[in-house]
Amino acid sequence: MKKLIAASLTLALLTGPAALAGGGANTTIAGIVASDPNFSTLLQAVQAAGLAETLSGSGSFTVFAPTNAAFAKVPAAQLQALLNDPAALRRVLLYHVVPGHVTAAQVVRLRSARTSQGSNVTIAVNGSRVRINNANVTQTDIAASNGVVHVIDTVLLPPAN
Repeated sequence: MKKLIAASLTLALLTGPAALAGGGANTTIAGIVASDPNFSTLLQAVQAAGLAETLSGSGSFTVFAPTNAAFAKVPAAQLQALLNDPAALRRVLLYHVVPGHVTAAQVVRLRSARTSQGSNVTIAVNGSRVRINNANVTQTDIAASNGVVHVIDTVLLPPAN
């Protein structure tokens, strides 16, 4: 039993939180977010913005997914205002989505990417460190049936229009 638990923990460390949470090629992006407790704030935001069905759909999406710790960096009043404004929240969340399936190997060859919100994010690579705007990519290539998830440590805010 101890060996089984150790093997499961090793697998989780090697493949990331989605592996323990049931992530994988048969799970949608919405399913990965819903099943991983590190994304509970993102899940709340996705639901409030009405994007859960979209991220469960067939599409092909690349999502830069902020963790709960990333959302904790947003001032509480600003986060609450966003959660209470579905249109503004939708713009912010769509700024985390790039159409298509873009793996980490592809991301590092780009300087920018057009988001579903309509604005570009900048991509910077410094050695093994990858940044999307001001966010560090902390985990890559969580496979989903409708795309791929890359975990980031900061919520991305689109440029003001």
